Formats: sequence, structure tokens, C-alpha cells
Amino acid sequence: MYLAIEGVIGVGKTTLARLLQPTFEAEVLLEVFEENPFLSSFYSDRDRYAFQTQIFFLMSRYHQQNKVIPSALAAGKTVISDYTFDKDALFAGINITGDELEVYHKVHSALADKIPSPDLVVYLKASLETLMNRIAHRDRSYERNMDPAYIGELMEAYDHFFSQDKWQGRVLTIETDQLNIIGVPDHLDYITNRIKQALHLAPYQQSLPLE
Repeated sequence: MYLAIEGVIGVGKTTLARLLQPTFEAEVLLEVFEENPFLSSFYSDRDRYAFQTQIFFLMSRYHQQNKVIPSALAAGKTVISDYTFDKDALFAGINITGDELEVYHKVHSALADKIPSPDLVVYLKASLETLMNRIAHRDRSYERNMDPAYIGELMEAYDHFFSQDKWQGRVLTIETDQLNIIGVPDHLDYITNRIKQALHLAPYQQSLPLE
């Protein structure tokens, strides 16, 4: 089984992937941001560094997922990733234009067929205010000057992305503004139960409302 966690920057994808690992006895695949040498420059000057940043991420994400996911699934293991390979094109569509975007899509198309699609995507959502607070709280150096307008643009792009027919029946959307999965065990149980319901994995409760 392949389960992916998705959502806008700062929504809590990595935290949730790690917390779900014991329950599903899964191999966890976490996206690596820090190795991208263009990322800090990109946040300072998006137009100038977008193509380099995106191509580096595309190749990094491809090599990481192609190395881990097919072999793990073939061995009967469960994989939980804090990103999907498909979402790389979402960012490219925002950050790149013209001939550079055409080149990007040709490379992405050549690689995408080699990466398995997730059985379920858990799409975490939050308000812009919550996202900006979470980004500030984790205090990554390259995110300290994050533009709220860029996060808002990503929020719209993600909503459109997961409204496509290709994701029909494979996306579980969870609003996280009122959730504290680290400090409140019931909140993590709530998400776990909803995932099990979506995947028809027993045991799960038919209804587990939050207090």
C-alpha cells in the first residue's frame, strides 16, 4: 500500500507521516528540501531561480521515489510519503513560464510513468493565517521571508489540482486548523480512523467525531 500526505507548505505533512508510521508499520519517505542549492535564492528572486529550483526538485524527487517505492511495494511493504511525485508539476505551473515550462513538462512526462501513484492521498488543508504561523514556528532559514501571496497562490493551485478527475476517489481531504496531532492524541486518532475508513482497513470506527 502506498499512502501519500499532501498539502501546502507548512500544513504538517512530514509530522503526520512520521506519526502514522507505527500504526501502519510503514516505511516513511520524506522529501529532502535542504539539498536544493537554489531554494534560498528562489525565495528571494522567484523569476530568476524558478527553473533551476524546479528542475533540481524534479530530478531529486524522481530519484528518491523511484529508488524506494517500487521495490517496497513489490516486497509487500506499506509506504507513507510526505509528498507525491505529481505535485512537482503543480509547483512548476506556478513558478515557470514559456519555453522553460515546456522543457520542464517534457522531462516530467518522461519520468512520471515510472513512479507508482498512491492508493490514497491525504490532502491536509489550513487557512492562510494558520499556514503562515506554522511556517514561522518551524523557523527554516530559507522560509523566513515567505510571501503570504505565494502561499495563497499555492492554496488555490492545490485545490484545483486535487479537483481533477484523475484523483476521484483517491483523495481524503482533512481540515487541520483546529487539529493538534502532536499534543492531542484524539486528533491523531481521528485522522488515522478516517484513513482506515477511506482504505477500508479494519478495525476502524464508523464515526469518530472530534470533541
